[in-house]
Amino acid sequence: MTTDLLFEFTVDKAAKKVFVTREFDADLSLVWDAFTKAEILDQWTAPKPFVAKTKAQDFKVGGRRFYAMVSPEGQERWALQRYTSISPKTNFKMFNVFADKDENPELPGSDWDYTFIEKDGITKVNITIYNESLERMERLIEMGFTEGFKASLKNLENLLATLVRQS
Repeated sequence: MTTDLLFEFTVDKAAKKVFVTREFDADLSLVWDAFTKAEILDQWTAPKPFVAKTKAQDFKVGGRRFYAMVSPEGQERWALQRYTSISPKTNFKMFNVFADKDENPELPGSDWDYTFIEKDGITKVNITIYNESLERMERLIEMGFTEGFKASLKNLENLLATLVRQS
């Protein structure tokens, strides 16, 4: 197992963007599935002690994922993701926005662009997150987005290691 995997996390306030580059010691198909299948997403996307629960997902252009981050006390924070572009096992894009329990969006949101590249069994994921407003981006960072997203990606690294060992 490779332990010196690339992990870069950069915030560019002037461009209202967050750039994340993360390598995983797993093949492209498994990493792609981890980012696109609800049953796997729910196992890693919430930073502990929160858990994720997907209410609906249709991974296709025009489709959506509607899910909640659930606190240990049972409080739910819902989010809606609409898929805008999909190039299988290479790239997908989505619009992400908080929502209420009835899927009513709380605008503004953010555009996410994921690119996947595999080399020698290591899959690199490049993520660019563009926020419609600097205020929203700063509020998310203040709420702990940076730490939470890093923790979620660590969850994914651990989950992938388990799945690779099982295969």
